Amino acid sequence: MRVIKRSVLLEFGKDHPQARVPLAHWYHIVKEGKWESPAEVKRIFGNTVDFVANDRAVFDIKGNTYRLVAEINYRRQIVFIRFLGTHAEYDKVDAETVKLY
Repeated sequence: MRVIKRSVLLEFGKDHPQARVPLAHWYHIVKEGKWESPAEVKRIFGNTVDFVANDRAVFDIKGNTYRLVAEINYRRQIVFIRFLGTHAEYDKVDAETVKLY
């Protein structure tokens, strides 16, 4: 998969150093993936991913300390990062429509 806005991960890691390793791990898994459906993403990430409308997936990062919302285009093999923040920040957005990045 191609990840759009990897810079968001790097910038977030500057402000939240404890998120750097988990985000790097997430990026590596996604970059190496070739998914055709949400079921394939679920098989890889298990209980740390949930799906909402608009081809969006919500990933729990670092034991649910952070949340990452990604829009996945399975046909084009692209993952767009739409939101990355603390759990409290995530609670203030609509995962189905948020486009902060």
